[in-house]
Parts: sequence; C-alpha cells; structure tokens
Amino acid sequence: MSGRELCGDLFSPPRRIRRGAALTLVFAGVLVAGAATGSFPETGTPARRAASGPVPSATRHEDVQKAAAEAMADGKSPMEAAERAVSRSGDRWGAVYSEGEYQEFQDALDGRYTGVGLWARSDRDGRIEVTKVQPGSPAAEAGVRTGDRLRSVDGRRVDGRPVTEVVSLLRGDADDAAAGTTVTLGLERGTRAWTEKLRRASLSTHSVTVSRLPGGVTVIKIAAFTKGTGDAVHAAVRQVPADGGIVLDLRGNSGGLVTEAVETSSAFLDGGLVATYDVDGAPRSLHAEPGGDTARPLVTLVDGGTMSAAELLTGALQDRGRAVVIGSRTFGKGSIQMPTKLPDGSVAELTVGHYRTPSGHTVDGQGITPDLEAAPAQSLPRAETVLTGLGNPS
Repeated sequence: MSGRELCGDLFSPPRRIRRGAALTLVFAGVLVAGAATGSFPETGTPARRAASGPVPSATRHEDVQKAAAEAMADGKSPMEAAERAVSRSGDRWGAVYSEGEYQEFQDALDGRYTGVGLWARSDRDGRIEVTKVQPGSPAAEAGVRTGDRLRSVDGRRVDGRPVTEVVSLLRGDADDAAAGTTVTLGLERGTRAWTEKLRRASLSTHSVTVSRLPGGVTVIKIAAFTKGTGDAVHAAVRQVPADGGIVLDLRGNSGGLVTEAVETSSAFLDGGLVATYDVDGAPRSLHAEPGGDTARPLVTLVDGGTMSAAELLTGALQDRGRAVVIGSRTFGKGSIQMPTKLPDGSVAELTVGHYRTPSGHTVDGQGITPDLEAAPAQSLPRAETVLTGLGNPS
C-alpha cells in the first residue's frame, strides 16, 4: 500500500488533540475510576505547595479552575483563561477541551463516532481513494464503494490534502457537526463523476480486526483501545489454531483506555505485572489477570505511531519475554492525565504522573525500542520469519 491510510472518520481524535495540544488517549479508564473512588487527590481539595520541586497536580488543577471561574465572573471566556493557565503550567500534554469536543472524545473511547463510514488513503499522486466502506453506514447506503476516488468534500477539493484534513472535513470538525448534519462528497469511479449528499450518523467502531495469512499465522490488528477491545482480543486468541503463531499489530495505535490495554495483556500473560505508575509520586501498579495464552508464539508490530496505552502493552509483552517486538521506535507518550470539569462545561486535563514498563523503563519521551528494526513494508514478512524460527507451541 502506498501513501497513508486512515479511517475517513473513525476514531479521529478531537481537533485540539490533532493540533498537538495533547495526545491524551491514555489513562482515561484508570483516571476516571481513580477520581471517583478517591484514590487520586480531589481537584477541589486545597493542596499545599512544596517549598521546592514540582507543583502537585491538585494545585495545578485548582489554579486552572480558579482562572476559568474568574474569567466567567468577568464576562470573559473561561476556556481561553484555562488554556492560558495550562500553558503557564509548562505541562507538555496539558489541554483544554470544549464540552462538545470532550464528549466526542468520550464517544470515541466508548466505541462510537459521528461520520459517514468510510476509510480513505492518499496515493503517491496525492489523490484520495476510498479503501473501505463500513456496512450499514450512510456511505454504504449511498452506494460508495472501495476504490472510488474522493474528489471533494462540501465543494472543497481534497487532492493533495493530508488525509487528516480530509478526515476533519468529513466529520465537520470546523462546525462541531453532529449526527444528522449533511456533507456532500464529490466522487469518481472510472469515467463517471458525481456528487452524493450524505447525512452523518452515530456509528459503532470496530477497533479489532483479525485476518489469517496463507502460512497459518493469525494477525490481530488493534486500531485503538476502545471499550470491548480486550474481550475482542481474548475471543480472537481462542480461535487461533493450537499450532498457529500470532502477530499483534499495534502500528498506528494512538492509545485509548488503559483498562482495555491491561485486559488485552491478560490474553497473552498468566497474570503478573503489566506496568507501574505514579500519581504525584505515589506508586501504583497494574496487573494482568491469570490464565492467558502463554504458549503460542507471539510477535508485536510497532512504529512511530504506536502510543500511550499501546506502548504500555508493548512494554509489558517485551519485558516479560512474551513477545518479540518488530518495527521502529514507538512514539514515547507515557504520561498520565486527569480530567477536571470547568465552570462552563469545558474540561481541562493536566499531567499527574508517568508510567513505566515492568523492568522500570520510562516510556515518556523515550518510546520503546523494538527487538528487531524493520521498515514498514518489511515488518509483517519479518514477523512471519521470526514466528517460523520460534516454532510451534508444544
């Protein structure tokens, strides 16, 4: 496959994330649960500033909330005030989201998205081609097919645009478009060119896909750790032949719910440590459930787009000696964010800690180095070769 392929509107993070303000598809499951059970500092509880060293996250959250409340009282934008406070905090991954953006974020993690149901890629000439159409989606019902060329979105030519921009147009990010809004696609198939008006819908994602290579190797591709991912991987592993190897493809996986990443690790580990992390210096740990498949040979594929929860899983499988990791160095997003709601309904997320692999390797800013380096086109063939060398389980 040439060019870059993305789902046209599936699990595209809110535009503030895409701008690089934050890449927070990380510890949402753990952090929300932690805040609810009181295992993390309450953001509304005053915290004493240390004479030296980092400012506690509870205090930083309080500062952001205070800035937003004062702005609202003065008739100014609470969100803009919160963004300035986050910027002053020096938090590399801190971000502020509107209420709508954060809901979109949560919907994506819940396995839902608003869009028309097509995947697209850019070829070497910059043309945008439809590579997949989700069954039952607006695009499918309109007769859009794999191989169709996407020429325009709402009258805007898309040739030469990055696929991420095309994604944004399809979703209607600039207008916070909701389900029920319309988008007009300019399409081409052979000598036929036409326009199709589609109505965006709330659709379910399928973050896990399973395929079987001619040699009997099973490839389990995880696009993101949305709700239900762990169960889907468990089910896929149970269907692998007893003498078959597994390739766990985490390339381009930008993260998601850490609870799902830990559940996925339980499919391949017989209990034990998955990662350690800290919240304002207080140590905690994550463990796999016992009973996972530890017999079948396993290779994990990664690249520079493998991030956060996907790096946590990769580090656990590598450090525990469960998988051979092939590809290129991962992104290096190993920080933990906690959300707090602001007076106008917007949400601020600030970093509260970092996680480490079972051997103590810090991922943030460093990433994970694969056991075997391989270019994208060579990763899967290399994995097949390695699995052959590992042999079949006895």
